[in-house]
Amino acid sequence: MTAIHAGAAALPRVRFAVRFLLLAVLAGLAGCANRPPAAVLDPVPNSVAVSAGQPTKAASGARSLTLFAVTNRARDGDGFDSGRARTLTYERYRLSIPASHKPAAIEYPSTHPDPEKTMTVRERRRLDQRSMVAAIVAQPGFDGTVGLFVHGFNYRYQEGVFRLAQMAADSRSKAMPVLFSWPSEGALSGYLADRDAVLFSRDDLVSLMAALSETGKVRQILLFGHSMGGFLIMESVRQLRLTDRGDVLDKLSVVLAAPDIDADLFRRQMDVIGRLRSPLVLLVSPQDEALAASSLLSGARPRVGRLDVEDPKVRETARAYGVLVVDITSLDAPDGLGHDRYASLAAIAPQIGALGRPGAATPTDVGAFILDAAGQVVASPFTVAGRILSPR
Repeated sequence: MTAIHAGAAALPRVRFAVRFLLLAVLAGLAGCANRPPAAVLDPVPNSVAVSAGQPTKAASGARSLTLFAVTNRARDGDGFDSGRARTLTYERYRLSIPASHKPAAIEYPSTHPDPEKTMTVRERRRLDQRSMVAAIVAQPGFDGTVGLFVHGFNYRYQEGVFRLAQMAADSRSKAMPVLFSWPSEGALSGYLADRDAVLFSRDDLVSLMAALSETGKVRQILLFGHSMGGFLIMESVRQLRLTDRGDVLDKLSVVLAAPDIDADLFRRQMDVIGRLRSPLVLLVSPQDEALAASSLLSGARPRVGRLDVEDPKVRETARAYGVLVVDITSLDAPDGLGHDRYASLAAIAPQIGALGRPGAATPTDVGAFILDAAGQVVASPFTVAGRILSPR
């Protein structure tokens, strides 16, 4: 009877948490009700009309961007849905980024794409694992660094592709952008299903990291995860440690933005992972409302992405585990919830004095720091690790 009464007493809290989550996310998505369909990934040749009788022209000042995408989502025609596939699919994209592109923004193409105003897919090609790795290392200007992005909760495949394109375009990083898209439900009601999908995807992310690291031409993998994608990354890195894959771990520089991870669970994960060759970076904000809702749904347990860097316990824990905790509250949040601040990182000038000393930090330069957008700032998801961590 005690258990029944306890469960009954918890119901109001759960109901409140669900309402809070839905209201918070809906507020953040206000004005974004029309989510991009899979068709935004259809290649647009130069002969496609912007409107009837008006053929497109080469977009003046547009930039070309190549990225790769790997997914364990099930195929749905020419696209992918939230189904869970037992094999990986590999793709290469070439996109056109308009000269009018604004930092942190994603200019999705419409029914009649206009390369002058929107991001546009110019080429889409299916590959296998071997040909993808070969294509990555053969890209002009490849410097041995791969930027591997793992998206978070409530993402659809096409949204992951365009978010990666935005970050890569804004940062102008030399790291070759690669997306790992796990089978998120892509729906507000799919929170619990998404956590299961993360656990389903551990082996696949490990397989991808191993494949990239096995070629000597890939010297560094900047592994960047957002929200629930951070949970997937931590589980995968833990698995690499348990299977004695130090060869892969030594190439990793891990950055987690607003990680949706229980704080106690994170410490247990770090107990297994131990100190990495490059300190793990956490980008956090106590004002992240989406993670506040996640905390309520999880029994009011704190989430790593909302750590308070002013808390002495946080600073002590960061030093104990060799972690850099960076408060990015000062950055603009395009989602209105403070959960997508990471998208603004790419456009900021790289100044890192607030993290200790200019140049590169050593594994001993760990702890908790506050990012000052008006002064000392971090660069981008794919350059933050290379700029504030020890160079290869």
